[in-house]
Parts: sequence; C-alpha cells; structure tokens
Amino acid sequence: MTSSPDTGYLGPAAVTWPILSHPGALIGGLRALLIQSLHPLAMAGVAQHSDYRTRALSRLQRTAAYVGATAFGTVETADEAAARVRRMHQRVRGVDPVTGKAYSADDPETQVWVHAVEWHSFLAAHRAFGPQLTPDEEDAYLAEGVVIAALVGAREEDVPASVAQMREYFASVRPSLCVSSAARDSISFVSSPPITRELLPVQLPLRVFSSAAIALVPRDLRRLAGIDRPAAVDVAAIAMARPWLELMRTPIGARLATSVIGGRSRAPRDRAEAAHGEMTVAAMRDRRAELGITGPGITRRPTRLREAAAA
Repeated sequence: MTSSPDTGYLGPAAVTWPILSHPGALIGGLRALLIQSLHPLAMAGVAQHSDYRTRALSRLQRTAAYVGATAFGTVETADEAAARVRRMHQRVRGVDPVTGKAYSADDPETQVWVHAVEWHSFLAAHRAFGPQLTPDEEDAYLAEGVVIAALVGAREEDVPASVAQMREYFASVRPSLCVSSAARDSISFVSSPPITRELLPVQLPLRVFSSAAIALVPRDLRRLAGIDRPAAVDVAAIAMARPWLELMRTPIGARLATSVIGGRSRAPRDRAEAAHGEMTVAAMRDRRAELGITGPGITRRPTRLREAAAA
C-alpha cells in the first residue's frame, strides 16, 4: 500500500483515523466543549459571536464537518474546510469582559488551546470506550494533530505533540482558567441540554453522552466548573453510555448519529474507508506494519496555507 496524492494530510497509517471513527468521539467532543469554556478569551469569543444557544446542532455539525474534512479528506477538501474556518475567525474579535483583554480567534495561543482540548478529548474518550492504544500510538496521534492545528494558523512548535507535552501544556495554562457567567451558561447548556425543538429528537442519547463527557473531565476542572459529583455517578454514566455507543454501530444508530453530527462529517471518512479499509485499531496497525511506519501517520504538511498566512 502506498500513499496516493489524494490521501490527505493524514494517511492510512494515521492513528487519528480509528480514534475519530469510534462512536465515543462524540463524547470526546462534548468533553471538549465543557473544558474549552474555562478559557476566558476563548469563551468570550463563543459568547459574543456563536449561535450555539439557538442552533446547537448546527454548530456541532459545522465542527464535526471540519474535523472530518481535515482528518479524513483529501488535501483539497482539508484546505477548503480550513479556509472557511479562517474566514470565520477573521470576524471573531472583541474584548473579554472578564479579563479586559482583547481576544481574537486568530490569536495563536487561543488556537492552541482550542485544538489541544479538542484533540486530547478525543483521546480521553477513546481511552474510556475504545481498544487500548500503546504509549507510542498515543504520542503518534497527538503528533498528527499538530498538522491539523496548523491548517488554521496555529504555530506547529506551540502545539503539544506527545502525551508528555500535552500534560505540560495543560499544567501551564491551568492558572489562567476561570468560570465566567458566560462559561457557566455554556457548561450548563452542554451538561444539561435544554429541551428545544432542535434537540428534542436526540434528547435522550445527548443527555447520556453529556453525562459521560462530565465523567471524563479532570476532577479539579469539574470543581472549578461546578459540575463535580461522586465517583459512583461517573461509573454509572460511563456504563450507561456503552450500549448507546454500540447502537451507533448499527444502521439505526448510524442514522441517529448522522442526525446529530450531520452527513458532511461522515462523507470524507466513508471515502477513506472505501479506499483504505476498516477504521479500526487493528486495521490501522496492519496498515502501519505494511507501510513500515512507527511514528505519526502524516503524509504531508500544510505548507501552502502557512505560506499564505505569512504573506
């Protein structure tokens, strides 16, 4: 098996592929939303520019479509998705009422925060619900994420590229995290989804997955966010999520998942699977062995976008 020009930035040997293909990635996405809210500048941008309160599924589907396009899509597909995000980021700027600091979605530090939390949350969910990965595979996955972060302008050297680097990064930003009123609203929205016309059809699984997402948030951050609870509740939440995740592997469950994350997010993954085989950990290991790859499954780097950003 060889890498084709249409493989994308991450190829068939990418550890990212089975992690993002696992149904538990949806729980990882909800975990990311909870933690991302604790960064005051990132939260200010969401509070002042996002429509998540009135179009929650639309926001989730846009994010899922971007993740699918960049992780599974061709270079052209990934570049187009990244360009759309960068255009949107140009409008997201203002002043954070909590710190009094100016914020911008183009700020490299904020970009690293948003990416690191999201990418690590997918890994946290896979640790809880997916087949066990080796330490080298986890490091390879995080290194692959550096390429994805660079697509929207993050400086590659600033993005954590291993489990150890990710741990150091989170320790470095922990003192700056806080809970604003906007953060409380956002956290409440994710942890206790409102019964709206848009969310009503998926209310039950969404609440199950939201509870499981809380269980995956570090305890000190849960205390900060005001969503801490006994460990027994976490165990029950994880157990309750498992049958729902198995259901998502069935045709009925797949339709339910598509109604939540949207069809655009699945199309690049489905094309990659048709071209390169199953998106399981076992299949990924077979592809890595066949290709002789032991490190990150990166096929190319987004030099064109970085050159355009620097121009």
